[in-house]
Amino acid sequence: MIVPLDEAVRELVHDGDTVALEGFTHLIPVAAGHEIIRQGLRGLTLVRMTPDIVYDQLIGAGCASKLVFSWGGNPGVGSLHRFRDAVTSSWPVPLEIEEHSHAGMANRYVAGASGLPFAILRGYSGTDLVANNPNIRTVTCPFSGQELAAVPALNPDVTVVHAQRADRDGNVQLWGITGIQKEAVLAADRALATVEEVVDVLDPVPGQVVLPARVVDRVSAVPGGAAPSYAHGYYERDNGAYRAWDAVGRDREAFTAWLEELTAAPAAAETAGRGL
Repeated sequence: MIVPLDEAVRELVHDGDTVALEGFTHLIPVAAGHEIIRQGLRGLTLVRMTPDIVYDQLIGAGCASKLVFSWGGNPGVGSLHRFRDAVTSSWPVPLEIEEHSHAGMANRYVAGASGLPFAILRGYSGTDLVANNPNIRTVTCPFSGQELAAVPALNPDVTVVHAQRADRDGNVQLWGITGIQKEAVLAADRALATVEEVVDVLDPVPGQVVLPARVVDRVSAVPGGAAPSYAHGYYERDNGAYRAWDAVGRDREAFTAWLEELTAAPAAAETAGRGL
């Protein structure tokens, strides 16, 4: 249950998988994303409501063939340039995109977690997404006759989340802004949680989410595993790293140098203040 990160990724993530690395503002599983890059995984369908720089890095490394998302950017800075380069110039490989609204993505996870084939919502009306995404359909309510949007359930092969703590039995505890992590884990076939620490007892925390061991396949202790995002109660967001990524991501040569450095370093370097 509790294994090193490289072993967990090797066991759970395979070429061609649909992979969700979920986190919102904080608790973003950056170290796990870097390990996916190190292991050279290819043909992944990457899923996330708000892909930021770790998805830019995964795309630039050639790991992804498709991105399913509802917003993408370097928060507080600007665009994701490796993402843009893949879409416009197919570098390093072509990237297919499937765009949804935030509500659409959240409802897709909820449907997947609930064992339902699709989700229904009032969103998408008046947007261009309906005309450009075949996975947005309309249905008529059998009770009111109202026309509503329908989107298919989202069931990743693997969901990866970062959390503050796990106990030695593999129960995972996270708190703060928790986003859609719980639903993404419950919707997935397999789940990996990286955590700041493994403890004997999970002391209750206000607003906590506890993922029981039965829904988490592997846990890896990765202190600092969300950096440069933050882990509530452990460390703050490294705004400078996000700003610095803009220059690296803009330039293919600078990115290639960054990638070579990442892949040459052992996973333990993630906890040594690597930042990006």
